[in-house]
Amino acid sequence: MPKNKGKGGKNRRRGKNENESEKRELIFKEDEQEYAQVTKMLGNGRLEAMCFDGVKRLCHIRGKLRKKVWINQGDIILIGLRDYQDSKADVILKYTPDEARNLKTYGEFPESVRINDTVTFVDNDLDDDIEFGDEYSSEEEVDAVDAI
Repeated sequence: MPKNKGKGGKNRRRGKNENESEKRELIFKEDEQEYAQVTKMLGNGRLEAMCFDGVKRLCHIRGKLRKKVWINQGDIILIGLRDYQDSKADVILKYTPDEARNLKTYGEFPESVRINDTVTFVDNDLDDDIEFGDEYSSEEEVDAVDAI
């Protein structure tokens, strides 16, 4: 068998995320950019986001962020709009919850935006008709267990 000539395994190549604790400068949107909140992760480096201009867009996570920055449902992101496709966009940056709160205090976001919560864009009245009832009494359940 050949000798291992490498300097370690997969975890060594990954390294440590040491720049996580550093404070970075708050980045505001520019022309052809928009703030959005992730509504659904689609896989394959894509997601669906509700932009704060009222349009739902299919967004592509660019390669610089793809395996380094984990984006989840409910996160606030900065997207770059495409001038040739209005329904698609590219993810430029993910804001931390602290940065998102700062942007909200600066008035960049609408007041209706909820930063820490997971987003559910479904009506909350869907489960009002569900009723739970006891079909069996507790005595019957004990007997069924003893019969086994």
